[in-house]
Amino acid sequence: QVQLVESGGGLVQAGGSLKLSCAASGRASNTYAMGWFRQAPGKEREFVAAISWSGDNTAYADSVKGRFAISRDNAESMVNLQMNSLKLEDTAVYYCAARNPYRGSYYYITSSEYEYWGQGTQVTVSS
Repeated sequence: QVQLVESGGGLVQAGGSLKLSCAASGRASNTYAMGWFRQAPGKEREFVAAISWSGDNTAYADSVKGRFAISRDNAESMVNLQMNSLKLEDTAVYYCAARNPYRGSYYYITSSEYEYWGQGTQVTVSS
């Protein structure tokens, strides 16, 4: 079992930055592939970014490419999402997710592929 706890959400003006963190705990949690998803009011949960266990491979949704950066620190069992140039449409609850990968180099971009989820952290971008 893996537990995930997100932090770092809050209120920020458009154009600003926030850094989200996800602390993972549990058996071998630092060997899991990780991802970030978000869900805005009235919308379905959508993929934001993913990173392989090795940290060598990452993927981003087109809507955040060039603005967001995912990284991980396996020694600390932590995954971060640096969000820059935030837009109003980035407002959502952001969720961290984890799964045991088939290979260390794999990442996953669909929510159904993930086994564990955090409770979410709210990000609100204001004009």
